[in-house]
Amino acid sequence: MKIAIYGQHYQGNAHPSIKTLLDFLMKNKLEVHVEKDFYELLQREDKGIQKYDCFKTFQKLDASFELLISIGGDGTILRAITYVRDMGIPIVGINTGRLGFLATIQTNQIEKAISSILEKRYKISERTLLSIKTLPENKEILHTNFALNEIAVSRKNTTSMITVATHLNNEYLTSYWADGLIVSTPTGSTGYSLSCGGPVISPDANNFALTPIAPHNLSARPLVIPDGTEISLKVDGREDDYLISLDSRIATLPNSTIVTIKKADFKIKMVELLDESFIDTLRKKLLWGEDKRN
Repeated sequence: MKIAIYGQHYQGNAHPSIKTLLDFLMKNKLEVHVEKDFYELLQREDKGIQKYDCFKTFQKLDASFELLISIGGDGTILRAITYVRDMGIPIVGINTGRLGFLATIQTNQIEKAISSILEKRYKISERTLLSIKTLPENKEILHTNFALNEIAVSRKNTTSMITVATHLNNEYLTSYWADGLIVSTPTGSTGYSLSCGGPVISPDANNFALTPIAPHNLSARPLVIPDGTEISLKVDGREDDYLISLDSRIATLPNSTIVTIKKADFKIKMVELLDESFIDTLRKKLLWGEDKRN
């Protein structure tokens, strides 16, 4: 089995988990490729990494890879998808971060979870992505013009609000007077959108959510729309530019830019263990149903 390993940071609490994972993969004599920058980071921080010299490194992936293991938090997985892109490589996340809606394998489950995956005892959750086009074209976001969680526009270099004129399938919806606007996938509904009052959406729902960021119009509420909807945004404000973010990637656009967002023509495959479910994850991560009086 050909496996890619991706990580972004080396923190003290993550060291035992990384070592457990690498030791287990080496013991099972798997073909392992570690992302080049991450491997060099491990070399700088851990002199014992030489024992893993049998592992190779990668800077790009191809369709020959059968699995990508992300070790970190949900943000690490969001970065990992820029390597996977439309190649259909399944991704599994080991959570050394905080909440972990995407990175659901806990550090004390690594060997058991990877064993289950090697034995094909898992399921695949296909996740919808957003794609973006800008007019005029922006080179910063042209190469990675997709997002798994959300695409958001927001103010830049000002405390003043911006106006986001929004059209759905070429029909005018409204102009949000706010700090910005989030267009979220079901996967991203538990992220930035949720913190701004957006709805939680099941990952298999065929919907997107529009969530204004601190709207001045109190009647401006989050809106759930079909994921076949084409969304057009035009920003105006006191500054000449505004920010656009695709998950954790940020670019600056001039106010004259027209942004068009729609469903991407590919999906990301997330590996889930057989005893995992979104409902269970939701209950545990958001502490639903917990009451200190009980």
